[in-house]
Amino acid sequence: MTRPAILVTGGAARIGAAIVRRFAAQGWHVVIHYGFAAVEAEALADSLPSAETVHCDLADGDGAVRMIEELAARLSDWRVLVGNASVFRPDDARALEPALLAESMQVNAAAPARMAQAFLAHARSSAGRRVIQITDQKLANPNPDFFSYTMSKYALAATVPMLAHLQNEGGAAGPDDRVYALAPGAILPSHDQSEEEADVSHRLNLLKRRTGADEIAEAALFLAGGALRSGETLFVDSGQHLLRQPRDVIYLARTISQS
Repeated sequence: MTRPAILVTGGAARIGAAIVRRFAAQGWHVVIHYGFAAVEAEALADSLPSAETVHCDLADGDGAVRMIEELAARLSDWRVLVGNASVFRPDDARALEPALLAESMQVNAAAPARMAQAFLAHARSSAGRRVIQITDQKLANPNPDFFSYTMSKYALAATVPMLAHLQNEGGAAGPDDRVYALAPGAILPSHDQSEEEADVSHRLNLLKRRTGADEIAEAALFLAGGALRSGETLFVDSGQHLLRQPRDVIYLARTISQS
């Protein structure tokens, strides 16, 4: 294996697949993690010059760590881990769903944090290693919708500067390693959104434009170069995080459409 390697969790579809394709186009070997989208993952891997798939349900935290350790044992130049997989289910601040909260915290926060720790402890690359955790612009622009999801993304975001400190404390991270957060805005239709609703909701930002999944992928490639200080968050959302939106844009768009 002469290509640098990247693992993208939830890499079979949507933003994850865009990141996979962008790195593959730059000559990387891409490892496409999937939980339940086996057909999509295999089809994507077959379309790329150097790719493989790996399965793990991130609800199993120990299994997620084993996946990292097994990949680290055989990938000789594993430079990037992208924590993209997440669950995004509706509840709100009036009454969170305990089971949904537990699932969100495990899949969206605990598993990515443990995988990052295992990656920094075991992955090998002479060029430096990068952890890129996909968070959300909601962290700077909170609203009461998707309460459990948002709580879990706050928890994940908190791990980024903490892991970045490992460079200075004699921990697993070396001087050439970086830990980043990448915070997208509204990118692709979610839940029961129609394409028309998505077009309205995704323009509710300062630039009044739709941010593309390709822009998130390009940002991930930029972060893989390590140009920013470890611990930084990069927002790619056409300025959405600079607004104050009282509800998720899914519901704001429906209010606009009905007015």
